Amino acid sequence: MPGDPWSTPAAYESTAATEAAFVAKVYRWMAAGLALTGLFAYAVVSSPGLLRVIVGNPIVFFGLLIGELVMVVAFTRIVRSATFGTAAAMFLAYCALSGLTFSVIFAAMAAYGTLTKKDLSGWAQFLMMGLIGVVIAMVVNIFLRSDAVSFVISCAGVVVFTGLAAYDAQKIRAYAHVGDERLALHGALALYLDFVNLFLMLLRLFGRRR
Repeated sequence: MPGDPWSTPAAYESTAATEAAFVAKVYRWMAAGLALTGLFAYAVVSSPGLLRVIVGNPIVFFGLLIGELVMVVAFTRIVRSATFGTAAAMFLAYCALSGLTFSVIFAAMAAYGTLTKKDLSGWAQFLMMGLIGVVIAMVVNIFLRSDAVSFVISCAGVVVFTGLAAYDAQKIRAYAHVGDERLALHGALALYLDFVNLFLMLLRLFGRRR
């Protein structure tokens, strides 16, 4: 086995089986990372004290955001020379840190949607138009491959999915009056999609700066 597989990928024999195994491994790590992010986000949202520490102190919150950026830069520079254990620990640490920062944004908008007396139904058309615009822009950028367009898409995606989190959180209040347990699953799926897509947009936004 070559000492530096990054610089000599041709030295490896590539087969359909090895490629499938590698892709499966990538998706397993991605799933583990998302699960860890969700776990830490849930822990923060479920703890009023911890949420108050992060939300109530801008220095802590922005320190965590800067920490994420530093970890991405460090990971991309160190991963080629680090041991697998070190690289895995850095990846999981980043996912956990993302859960802390992401939970604040998601929790804030979900709380706003749940507690506000303002009717957010007027947001529906605007948010759907924004969502369609983001999807179309992503498809177009597959061919353009523009970093500037990618940055705009990421920023727009964060705004759209943050708004959807608030909108869906308010809709859940209306579901409670229907008395159908299946609507609980419907609401859970809506918030889950908001959560995952907002996370991915934030990942695009911070990841592109490495």
